[in-house]
Amino acid sequence: MEFSQYVKAEFEYIKHFDLRNNKVFATRTFFGIAIPYGNSNSIPFSRSYFGGGSNDNRAWRPYGLGPGRSGARNDFNEANMKILLNAEFRFKIFGKLRGVLFVDAGNIWNVLDNVEDEELIFDGLASLKDIAVGSGFGFRYDFGFVVARFDFGFKTYNPAHEEGKRWFREYNFSNTVFNVGINYPF
Repeated sequence: MEFSQYVKAEFEYIKHFDLRNNKVFATRTFFGIAIPYGNSNSIPFSRSYFGGGSNDNRAWRPYGLGPGRSGARNDFNEANMKILLNAEFRFKIFGKLRGVLFVDAGNIWNVLDNVEDEELIFDGLASLKDIAVGSGFGFRYDFGFVVARFDFGFKTYNPAHEEGKRWFREYNFSNTVFNVGINYPF
């Protein structure tokens, strides 16, 4: 069996702004792409990108977002390009309990590989309308050596819906995605 040939590059930028009085505004930007070449026309599943989950867009379950506006048709939706933006406002509630308000935006797409379905392919700036937006709130408890996270994510803008019905259609507690994590998401 031949090995897969591909080149992969990632860019991540994280910035925290101390707003004093135990308040922090944290941001993260991520871009990743993996391009197959040589004997490959796709990248291995284990090296691909997925959307959703506790360290990604928290309004979607892992592998539940994308690619593009496809609506996550498969059990494990993956692609070879990812754009992700996160922002959090963290504040003290009392003691070691912290609160957070967040907005996550991003998606995954296929580019320069063997996928031909237009809904799944990144096609320049026009594809940016397929960036999903999730927002929500959460709680953090600082044990001193580890932080436990509990986040409630709501689909704010879902690119899988038809145009004109993408904003706030699933913004209710019955469609909430509950995430549990250890330490901060970024």
